[in-house]
Amino acid sequence: MSKLLHFKLYLLLLFFIPVMAFSQQITGKITDGATNLPLPGANVIIKGTTTGTTTDFDGNFSLNVSNFPVTLVISSLGFETVEEVVTEARTVNVTLQESLTALEEVVVTGLATSVKRSNAANAVASVSADDLAGRTPPQTLDGALAGKFVGAQITSASGAPGGGISVKLRGVTSINANGQPLYIIDGVYVNNNSVFAGGLNDVSSAASGGASTTDNQDNASNRIADIDPQDIANVEILKGASAAAIYGSRAAAGVVIITTKKGKQGKTKINFSQAVGWNEAVNLLGQRNWTAELAESVYGEGALFTAAQQAGTLIDYEKEIYGEKGFISNTNISASGGNERTSFFTSFTNSEEDGIVKRTGAEKKSFRLNMDHKITDYAKLSITGNYINSKADRGFFNNDNTNTTIGLSTLFTRPWDYLLPDANGNYPDHPANSSNQIHTRDVMKNRELVKRLIAGGSLDINLFKNDNHNLKMVLRAGVDTYTLTTDVFFPRDLQFMSPSVGGVDGLTSEGTTRNTDANYSAFLVHNLTTDSGLNFTTQAGLTNQQFSQNTIRVTSTGLIASEENVDQAANVGVDQFRLEQEDSGFFVQEEVNYQDKIIATLGLRGDKSSNNGDANEFFYYPKASAALNLHNFDFFNIESLNRFKVRAAYGEAGNFAPNGALFTTYRNSLISGNVGIITPTTLGDPSIKPERQKELEIGFDAGLLNNRVSIEFTYYNKKVEDLILQADNEPSSGYTFRWANAGALENNGVEIGVNSRVFDTEDFTWDLDVNWFKNKSEITELNVNSFDTQGFGTGLGTFRIEEGKSATQIVGNDVNGNVVVLGDAEPDFQMAFNNNFKYKNFTLSFLWHWKKGGDNVNLSRLLSDFGGTSADYDETNIDPAGTTSNGDYRIGAFLGGNAEPFVEDASYLKLRELGLYYNIPSNTLDKWFGGNITDVKLGFSGRNLINIFDYNSYDPEVSNFGPTAAGIGIEVAPFPSSKRFMFHLSVGL
Repeated sequence: MSKLLHFKLYLLLLFFIPVMAFSQQITGKITDGATNLPLPGANVIIKGTTTGTTTDFDGNFSLNVSNFPVTLVISSLGFETVEEVVTEARTVNVTLQESLTALEEVVVTGLATSVKRSNAANAVASVSADDLAGRTPPQTLDGALAGKFVGAQITSASGAPGGGISVKLRGVTSINANGQPLYIIDGVYVNNNSVFAGGLNDVSSAASGGASTTDNQDNASNRIADIDPQDIANVEILKGASAAAIYGSRAAAGVVIITTKKGKQGKTKINFSQAVGWNEAVNLLGQRNWTAELAESVYGEGALFTAAQQAGTLIDYEKEIYGEKGFISNTNISASGGNERTSFFTSFTNSEEDGIVKRTGAEKKSFRLNMDHKITDYAKLSITGNYINSKADRGFFNNDNTNTTIGLSTLFTRPWDYLLPDANGNYPDHPANSSNQIHTRDVMKNRELVKRLIAGGSLDINLFKNDNHNLKMVLRAGVDTYTLTTDVFFPRDLQFMSPSVGGVDGLTSEGTTRNTDANYSAFLVHNLTTDSGLNFTTQAGLTNQQFSQNTIRVTSTGLIASEENVDQAANVGVDQFRLEQEDSGFFVQEEVNYQDKIIATLGLRGDKSSNNGDANEFFYYPKASAALNLHNFDFFNIESLNRFKVRAAYGEAGNFAPNGALFTTYRNSLISGNVGIITPTTLGDPSIKPERQKELEIGFDAGLLNNRVSIEFTYYNKKVEDLILQADNEPSSGYTFRWANAGALENNGVEIGVNSRVFDTEDFTWDLDVNWFKNKSEITELNVNSFDTQGFGTGLGTFRIEEGKSATQIVGNDVNGNVVVLGDAEPDFQMAFNNNFKYKNFTLSFLWHWKKGGDNVNLSRLLSDFGGTSADYDETNIDPAGTTSNGDYRIGAFLGGNAEPFVEDASYLKLRELGLYYNIPSNTLDKWFGGNITDVKLGFSGRNLINIFDYNSYDPEVSNFGPTAAGIGIEVAPFPSSKRFMFHLSVGL
């Protein structure tokens, strides 16, 4: 070979050697250690650089490397980070294990993005599937959240089966508009209405205004009760505007984001679970200590008492009504699995629960199908669907002005009043009241039927990707549609239905609500990694929501032979309410992350709505946040403190005007025998703006002892401006009131959470989570006269909105007739202790919930005083002088206009949940079943098993007016709450 040829080959080698060096590749696959399945979306970064990539849908990756050795940092949300040293170009296969701490959990930061909890600048609460329903199947999703996270006051409006829960996040956010959080399930905006009256008010006259399709004293359930908690994988709660601003005009009361379970690639796994048990009343008040002498002195009926005593017919009617042990059954079967392109999760649940009152109960059947399909290597389709069919029989309870509800009648019943039917099924009239509650219980009907479909879909398309850029498009659509039927029936042979006593000769009422909510959105998400160590995530998108509701109720009285058909009556009345609304908006957000040291977010939501006076006017809601992970800086060197993050966030969110505030509603009426319209007393105003919430929160997160102890601290200041209130109007206009933006309120609060692994050995672990929080509200501006929201006047105690005072203050007349502050429904603080023990194959979990302070208006005792039946009537502990009996003292206070005895401390300490389970060892199952059954779990659980309180009634958790924005905690003869005892069997195949 010539020298010239050798020289040319030498030059070619010199040219190709650096090219070959830069073209060396590391390839590999990342898998999930729990399932041994591919892990898509995992990050593979060369340590100390910004060079990296992510795994594809099959968990594969490839990475160009110029110089060896290198250290690969492999991470994925929810998994422990792994570092792998690579000395040459080769295949690297790595298995990631699930993280033992919550630091790698995903929390929502945008409508199409998420972030690791360790980098989050907002105090977002998370509740896992195990925390939600792993101990005992809850009655409802919202009820299962009680005590699970800081910042929420969750109150059961009634113990009736089928739900009826109020959830307030970080205090009161509205007086007249919606005060309940927005619920979103798998991207679908879910309706949680609770205002559909069944027609009970036409009998009880609880609301003096007469018939109404939205009377909040009709004890209706709320629709989030339809959701099966066993289908849920995770719940995230955006408590304040700083996090919820991304949802704009519907997010002032917070947002609850629910993710349901998904399938994973691999063998199909089937799980069957069965729970059976019973419920019983949390607390019964007992009877007055009756004697013949007492019956004679109070009623002149000593002889009747003696006769009943000798005949053995003295009856404890409280036990007769509330003493049932309702049977509970909860059956669930689920299946999940998939292959490299398609995964699925499907489940069916059948739950049945009898109430503690005969002929009350709830049944629900729920079917779910979730599917994920990889269309191509760049496109993925996800579909979720849930069909629910439920029924609830809720009885006849709470306030009434006719002494006809079951609860009120029981308070007026003496043990010698014989109310049971004779051999022919005939019920006697109540001798001391207008209603025989046994007869009412046995024949009346108050039923809710729901048929519901919640379905959604999302399409993720990777439009572009290289080592530094990634552009993705996300398309989403969802629908929540249901038909709610209310069926109320009071036969004409009931005592209080007789026209001779002013009754309506039988009543039947049929109501139908058809509700459809639809939402659509499209987003672009761009990720950029720069050589300077900065990561940028940019997103922008459009949203559209459409809401349609049509409620029709037909009420008939003067029934023909107690027919239930609404057309078989002498008098027929019809009410209808219709709502059509469309909201549109946009959202832009920029997230910046510098080496997980500094994380900042800036975003803006813009909304317009047909519910606004100007349907084309946009309202804008900004958000901004920043977090510093100080432990990631070189200067941080505190051995015992291995993690410390400071954070601050600001955001704004809105609340739409209540129905009727923007425009004057007219009612039809008969005028001189002709059909016409009449104007109401309140004038609408199309210029009203949505209520606006502005919140600033600051806090820190810390980890000690290698993150075995985690501490979260948050302080927030939440201001709500442009409160929509009723203002006085010039009488000459013909309207007494007008709607106006006429006030502001403020909430200040502190939230503290401590999570710890107290013991961690091979055989024994103990996790202890403690949370503590308090909130204080104040009406900071009021451009109208002070007014009462919920209650029955200052003689009994009422909630009053007054400038400079708490938004939940209770006022009333004192002994001197002066109107004074008697209490506040806002607790002094709430605290929860969540314990999880594991010893070999045994697990024990329990949750204590302590609410300190917070007052109720308790009118049940006064009513039983009037009936002479109060269990504590003859005690003397209420009278400061200790001479007047409790019953006489309370009656005397009422007659004197003194409300002080009716406002009571509603503090409590409750064992919310208890679960004890045993997992049969896998080697034992293999011997028994030859590997066909993979796991078997047996257990016992309970809910509200221990209830400690001094409150003088069934339960401090109560609300006559349902889940109202302000005014929770008024009690009038409610359906008592219950405790639950359950036995469990779970089998996995």
